[in-house]
Amino acid sequence: MATSRWTAAPARTASPRRRGAVLERAILDAALDQLSTVGWNGLTMEGVAARAQTGKAAVYRRWPSKEELVADALRAALPSLTDSPDLGSVRDDLLELCRRVREAMYSQPGFALRSVLYECDASQAERFQDVILGGVIEPTLHVLREVIHRGIERGEVRPEAANSYVFDTIPAMMMYRSKVCASEWSDQDVEEMIDQLMVPLLRRQTA
Repeated sequence: MATSRWTAAPARTASPRRRGAVLERAILDAALDQLSTVGWNGLTMEGVAARAQTGKAAVYRRWPSKEELVADALRAALPSLTDSPDLGSVRDDLLELCRRVREAMYSQPGFALRSVLYECDASQAERFQDVILGGVIEPTLHVLREVIHRGIERGEVRPEAANSYVFDTIPAMMMYRSKVCASEWSDQDVEEMIDQLMVPLLRRQTA
């Protein structure tokens, strides 16, 4: 019996169509990836859709603008800085806190946030004020206050040091070095900031 020259092609299994939270998560992840690679100015809704392997209509249905998309992506991915370190001394606590902040800064969401901060103009940056305050600045300041107040209770820190200028010092220094000086924070840099700036600033004066 002659065999046919034609054979049926193997049936293809259609990939499941993503919907709801699964698709939204893929789009948010794609937005972070685009921010980390092409930056704010290079990010487009079309590029995000391609990275997420979906149609741009699916992106626009959920987020009418890239500002809204990026804000939600940052809210969903920024690491939590809610637990204050308690290692027995204010110096060690501040070192650990700074290392956590540095790790957050150099994570993918951290790079994405820095791209937004560095590349957005003033009007665009206003759209992210709540994200930056609620997701980064306020949690960091809350933990820093806990560390310093604990140092006061231990007798390591002078009570007058619990003020807004002192609380702002570490976030301001880390942001200044990163944004203005374009330098990264090595372990040595972190230790020197704590030992040469923060500890003398916080220390009780001895008679």
